[in-house]
Amino acid sequence: MAANIWFAGVSNDDNMSDVFDILDLFATKRRHDEPIAWRDGARLSYGAWLARVQCWMRLLQTMPGARMALFAQDSMEFAAALFGAWHAGKTVYLPADTLPATCQALRAEVDAFLGDFPAEYAPLLPVGESVVCGDMLLPRLDPNFVGLVVYTSGSTGTAQAIPKKLSQLATEVQTLEAAFGGMAARADVVATVSHQHIYGLLFKLLWPLAARRPLHAHSLIFPEELAALTTQRDCVLVSSPAHLKRLPDSPAWVAAPHRIRVVFSSGGPLSADVAQATADLLGAAPVEVYGSSETGGIAWRQRTLDSDEGWTALPGVAWRRDDAEGVLEVHSPHLPDATWFRTSDRVQALDDRHFLLGGRTDRIVKIEEKRISLDAIETLLTTSPLVETARVVVLDGKRQRIAAFVVLSDDGNNTLVSIGKPALNTQLRAWLAVGIERVALPRSWHYLETLPLNAQGKTTQAELLALLANEQANVPDLPHRKLLEQEAQRVLFELVATQELVYFDGHFDEASILPGVAQVEWAIAFGRECFDLPANFLGMQALKFQRVILPDMPFFLELTHDIVKSSLNFRYFSVTEQHASGKIFFGTGDV
Repeated sequence: MAANIWFAGVSNDDNMSDVFDILDLFATKRRHDEPIAWRDGARLSYGAWLARVQCWMRLLQTMPGARMALFAQDSMEFAAALFGAWHAGKTVYLPADTLPATCQALRAEVDAFLGDFPAEYAPLLPVGESVVCGDMLLPRLDPNFVGLVVYTSGSTGTAQAIPKKLSQLATEVQTLEAAFGGMAARADVVATVSHQHIYGLLFKLLWPLAARRPLHAHSLIFPEELAALTTQRDCVLVSSPAHLKRLPDSPAWVAAPHRIRVVFSSGGPLSADVAQATADLLGAAPVEVYGSSETGGIAWRQRTLDSDEGWTALPGVAWRRDDAEGVLEVHSPHLPDATWFRTSDRVQALDDRHFLLGGRTDRIVKIEEKRISLDAIETLLTTSPLVETARVVVLDGKRQRIAAFVVLSDDGNNTLVSIGKPALNTQLRAWLAVGIERVALPRSWHYLETLPLNAQGKTTQAELLALLANEQANVPDLPHRKLLEQEAQRVLFELVATQELVYFDGHFDEASILPGVAQVEWAIAFGRECFDLPANFLGMQALKFQRVILPDMPFFLELTHDIVKSSLNFRYFSVTEQHASGKIFFGTGDV
């Protein structure tokens, strides 16, 4: 049972009378020439945007079905479609991207696609001029309507769909203004993250629209773009750890006199050194916001190398620690009901207002009956002077194994060039072995220039697995070969199994050794090329593996076909020794 409950009060007493409830965003008359956003340096007025909302609403009122997938690069076009859909009584599904796998999964869940989806999904767009219908007011949206379905980031597993009532989104906007409205003042809102995720949707779009802060319709990708923009007017920067980490590397950024009121970061913990570097660069440490797609915003902190008071709950959020497992539980108006929500994050209570975050319980996996922390593996890896950052994932199969994706430090890259990948794999495995169970040591290693990031600046498991699939698709699985002799029922090849072969990556712990299964596969494959073998594999006899085959060593394969017995004899040998041999039987009947 949880021992204590802590509540957070409102931290900002500013008058919120000029802040709109997003449920009533169009229920009050506003000047049509009021600036609401910037697009490519041009001002977008409230009237022009309202006209676009009405276009989307009229289009979707005529459409059958209630579930609409929405993806749009332009934030204001996205917002027009979003509010148009809500006022047409449609639930919006919010994917993070339009990758083929994402679109295929959505096809089974939604009735139509809106915006910038590939043409094969027939995405809907309003046609004709966007002309506002006088001072038409739109009714208040139903707070209990499930207007949005978002998806978890997928950074710890498969992305899960999370339905959101409009009341949850409206409450989150009110919470953000209560907590941070004083910091943001009347500044423009610029972002490096996408509105296609709940963090970007709230901070970049819904909160600015409600608080009447002009926002910029396009995400800023390059530091130089951001540096130029933030010298022109007061800005709120909505960013992520991955983007902030790159800012100090840009000369244009360092030289510019910035007018940034506050920097927000979310999507993952910001390291203390990056927080300090951002503070040195911009004059204030970023405000980190902790939450999730399921819970909404939970807490915030603002720290440097010299100061870390822990996380403070957002206004209206209550939290407690389950003393049995040390897991954080929250009670919040951002949740769909009044029950306590159990997170997957471990916490340590500092006092009645602050807590520290630990590892995630959902990154504890069982491998050969042993509980393994993926966080612990990553943390220990990054303490090596050869490693800058790392992620590990569990690969399923006949035997579960762990794959490591590593960005090397300068020393690590020099070591890779000097001693090669197999030796570096062994060195890093030895580094981990001091604190990690042997069964949890990564069996495959992948060295990257950078970890793959999505639009929210997160490295997701799906992207890592896709990267692995691409790597495997490009990794050779056959040796270099030269045909030396060929007779009617006998052939002799000279082979070289290069280090790049897929079979050498992760199959044996101590050294790169060609597995016996690969040798059998090659014998069958080359046998079928050279001889007319029956279709079905029936079995093997006299299988022997006498000496290992190492990378880049030349060796020979002799194949003999016995037509009467429907068998294929194979023998691997080199100049000085025998490596393997066996007899494989084939037939035309059932196996």
